[in-house]
Amino acid sequence: MNQWMVLFNKELVEMSRNFKWIWVPIVFILLAVKEPLTLHYMPQIIDALGGLPEGAVIEIPVPSASEVLIAILGQFNTLGVLIIVLTSMGIIAAERKSGVAAIILVKPVSYASFVTSKWTAAMLLMWVSYFIGYVASWYYVVILFEAVPFIDFFQSFLLNGIWLSFVLTMTIFINSFNKSPGVVGFISIAIIILLSLLSSLFSRWIEWSPSLLPTYTSTFLLNNEIPDNVLSAVIVAIIGMIILLICSISIFRRKELA
Repeated sequence: MNQWMVLFNKELVEMSRNFKWIWVPIVFILLAVKEPLTLHYMPQIIDALGGLPEGAVIEIPVPSASEVLIAILGQFNTLGVLIIVLTSMGIIAAERKSGVAAIILVKPVSYASFVTSKWTAAMLLMWVSYFIGYVASWYYVVILFEAVPFIDFFQSFLLNGIWLSFVLTMTIFINSFNKSPGVVGFISIAIIILLSLLSSLFSRWIEWSPSLLPTYTSTFLLNNEIPDNVLSAVIVAIIGMIILLICSISIFRRKELA
């Protein structure tokens, strides 16, 4: 355990040196607050830009608080996912390429501790940033639109967060067999797009897919009722993350010993 904590602290310190604890939460906050501010002040923005005929009246339907939260989660599931991939695509691959991983593993350090310490640190950074951003968005939604019950906010936060965790774990897995961070990022994005596309096209047959969790979260916010297939998607996502993590350790060990 001491060995694992040393590796985990090393990851946290490295993230601090790279200012990830500053810029990643800030990016999530900007993604989150942009939507409620833009949607609330859209008529004023259009009016300020000008170019409309004199006497024209701008009438834009005011979205509900749930619709605004769905739009915010949409930002997290597009640009937020991109940030998660960018911050984690070199977490193992870059150290393998530079030889740092080999130097660390010469010492009596287990491969499981090496991979899981990095995964935990990356997961902590993601959840903290995501939580701060979503809380900031909730504040603006309550101020500018209407109150959203905290339990609804928290449940939607957890459901969508499981999908983001799955994305992060998959990126860590791809790190285990590739030394190029750029290639890791490309493959991760390609798989995420493919999963989302397949889930959209065949949603009736793969209702358990983790990539449907964002859709289920939106449905929950709109109807205030948890869809029937949420539990199966959550279970598959958690089992999938465990399998990906075990495979990451196994493949990483095999690559380093080869």
